[in-house]
Amino acid sequence: MGKTECNFAEDRSKTMKRTIIKIDEQLCNGCGLCVNGCHEGALQIIDGKARMISDLFCDGLGACIGECPLGAIELEEREAVPYDEIAVMERLVSKGEKTIWAHLLHLKEHNEMEYFNQGVDYLRKHDIKINRIGLTNGNKQDVRQGHTFSCPGKRELFFAPVKHNTISTDDAPSQLRQWPVQLHLLNPGASYFQNADVVLAADCTAFSYGNFHDCFLKNRVLAIACPKLDTGKESYLEKLAAMIDGANINTLTVVIMEVPCCGRLVQIAQQAVANANRKIPVKKIIIGVRGEIISEEWI
Repeated sequence: MGKTECNFAEDRSKTMKRTIIKIDEQLCNGCGLCVNGCHEGALQIIDGKARMISDLFCDGLGACIGECPLGAIELEEREAVPYDEIAVMERLVSKGEKTIWAHLLHLKEHNEMEYFNQGVDYLRKHDIKINRIGLTNGNKQDVRQGHTFSCPGKRELFFAPVKHNTISTDDAPSQLRQWPVQLHLLNPGASYFQNADVVLAADCTAFSYGNFHDCFLKNRVLAIACPKLDTGKESYLEKLAAMIDGANINTLTVVIMEVPCCGRLVQIAQQAVANANRKIPVKKIIIGVRGEIISEEWI
């Protein structure tokens, strides 16, 4: 698995590097396995080929590489220049209307409206016309395959309330042992991390699983994060590695939702363990969108 690397010379004269995937369309057969491996939704199958529709959301970890049976995907290191939507549009124009369409919709779904508007302005300026229907109704339909590309984590669902036979009038006690809980705000050197069992939970899990406190938090220390929406996720690797080596935490339990983007949190945890000098057990727990435990395993 690849990882994003930032290398600085002591005089800071070296250019910062970024790792990103590169697709060989000659080798790609459009099987779509890499799309399932990309938790950020940066890959789609368009016109029978895997296409990178969003450089902005490629995390460079390379999970998609392990899914490709033909070796059509590789990692390459580039200079980490600021994201340039115009440069991206110039590259995507040659890929055709569907690729441009998918790219703009992906930006819109992730609320990157500044970049979205820049992309639309580019099309207008160069008199490039594409099917605008999908840009207004949010439906990304690949006519060839007959399925939608919308991010699974944003699919709207409604559940009927579950009736319980017993009703308690007592407030359930909280099992939370510390504050703050957001990973960006946590100090890995805090005393409560010393020799602790740590739960790293995706934000949505506590709202989805009804018995979160008693089942996951009791006698554990909590850190929460959103692998899809949080910025500066690189610092999460450093903090988790510091907890492992500096605070000597005993175990790390990663609780995520079943939606694909949540799997990024497991990757971050595994990479942090790989970066640390100590090796600790890591457990992965997946919660379904209806609030049930789908799976629980040591990884």
